[in-house]
Amino acid sequence: MNPQASEGFSGLLEWSGPVIFDRLRLAYARRIADGEWASRLAKLHCRVWRALLMGDLDSFEAQRNELVAQLKLVGLSLDCVAEADNQTMAELVEIVVARFRRSPQTSQAYHLALMQLAGTLRPMQAA
Repeated sequence: MNPQASEGFSGLLEWSGPVIFDRLRLAYARRIADGEWASRLAKLHCRVWRALLMGDLDSFEAQRNELVAQLKLVGLSLDCVAEADNQTMAELVEIVVARFRRSPQTSQAYHLALMQLAGTLRPMQAA
């Protein structure tokens, strides 16, 4: 991993958790009326993101498979995951651009990390 991207991942681990949860919770709340299920899915999906940010690809895959299983229980498709991931990524990019624009080195580290995340958050295939 690029050392600069590593710095970006480290920073994201420090502050992005609440942002990720809020964005995912909103994405699921738009799809299902049951707030408890929306929160449950958002928490599970947050664990997917956290494993990815930590570079734990085994846990990432396991958590993602669990998320897919839970989606089936409420009748949601994989499109919901892709939409939630896209909205979350867009929010993180907006924050990095707005907050770190005066610090080019830090901004670049975050951008490299986010590009790597985007490559890993590929759309899932139905089993």
